[in-house]
Amino acid sequence: MSKVAFVTGSTSGIGLACAETLGRQGFAVFGVARSAENVASVTKQLREEGITADGCACDVSTTESVQEAVGKALETFGRIDVLVNNAGTSGGGEIHKLEESLWLNVINTNLNSVFRVTHEVVKRGGMLERGWGRVISIASTGGKQGVIYASPYSASKHGVVGFTKAVGLELAKTGVTVNAVCPGYVETPMATRVRQGYAMHWGVTEEIVLDRFEAKIPLGRYSTPEEVAGLVAYLTTDTAASITAQAINVCGGLGNY
Repeated sequence: MSKVAFVTGSTSGIGLACAETLGRQGFAVFGVARSAENVASVTKQLREEGITADGCACDVSTTESVQEAVGKALETFGRIDVLVNNAGTSGGGEIHKLEESLWLNVINTNLNSVFRVTHEVVKRGGMLERGWGRVISIASTGGKQGVIYASPYSASKHGVVGFTKAVGLELAKTGVTVNAVCPGYVETPMATRVRQGYAMHWGVTEEIVLDRFEAKIPLGRYSTPEEVAGLVAYLTTDTAASITAQAINVCGGLGNY
């Protein structure tokens, strides 16, 4: 039987690229996102490509929704071998103007969700019993350094990196590896929203924001979702068995730490 990958935020950007890449690599894919309509559309798309796929709506910011989605994945495929914690949100602003509700939403969506889903999948998915598993969380280079006007986002991603390192050490002898992939600037729908936010804050056009961001990247361009998914896919291989408790950048040289 195929190994099974459970991917959160699987309907756009990096999550969609991960679902497609892992599916092409031979995994059965169970994808979740907030919109049931989008999940159904992506599931259909993957199946048309010959990938074994299913999914359901899931709000990773609530424990009950996570438990229900993991339960549905196990009903469908009987196991979970790979977890990709990709669901997340952006958010920020000047610290003295930040609403507490925004801060709590970003932390809950980006960090607490990684605990919730990892806890549920490791507990119920059978990785420990089989002595093989992969937990891969999409963090950010903003999880290793501060991002101006994005303190909630940067704090949440620092938390994901710390969680990854701790749980990676905890599970090191079990055959379950735990790693974070840290994208820099990646061209996704979220990236467009981020540029819109900075354009508004700086009083410039989105094109000027894009030029400023690209100028910071040694490679001179944004990474693609497929490039990030490529590292995720590698971390699922047996060759990557000795890589654990790491936070690895995919960022065009933006961060070399």
